Amino acid sequence: MGSKNGKPVLREEDVAALVKSSGLDEDQVKESFNAFIAEHPNGKMKPKDFREMMSKALPKKDASKMEKHVFRIYDSNNDGYIDFSEFMLIFFIMSDGTPEEVLTKIFRVFDVNSDGTITQKEMTKLIKDMYGLLKSEDPNLAAKDLISKSAFAEMDKDQDGKVSTAEFIAACTGQEEFSKMLALKVIDIFVDEDA
Repeated sequence: MGSKNGKPVLREEDVAALVKSSGLDEDQVKESFNAFIAEHPNGKMKPKDFREMMSKALPKKDASKMEKHVFRIYDSNNDGYIDFSEFMLIFFIMSDGTPEEVLTKIFRVFDVNSDGTITQKEMTKLIKDMYGLLKSEDPNLAAKDLISKSAFAEMDKDQDGKVSTAEFIAACTGQEEFSKMLALKVIDIFVDEDA
């Protein structure tokens, strides 16, 4: 994205890239950009704006604990804001991406410190935060520590105490029960049940 007199502008190459990645036509990309800029005049969505969007998207759920994890998926350059390109990219990957693309983005939810690996501590923290969203739906949900330890053991194939993106994708696309369950629960956060 470019900038003109301090205001964000959508360059032709941005439009072309988003048309290619999103499946929208040029006019739809421009409309989406204008709507995003109307809401976020400086072209950046702050965590506070994101929190409001999450509470509108998930009115019946307490998403406050999960929002910082989900924000990380969108904020791919880790600058603390979500710009239009980041927002559009994730929106379309989550709706139309390949399983590997979707899981790579979900990996960022689990990678709390954005260092490219998931530790047991990060896994435990995320599951505790997810548990707040899930417990109202499923009173029989297994103990969160068991889920955390089991999922981590499934994913950490080389047992080095860290889960890489490749290990995460392999566990979620393979026959690994806990890993698949967690990835599906994260996807449930994005997908409206009424759709």
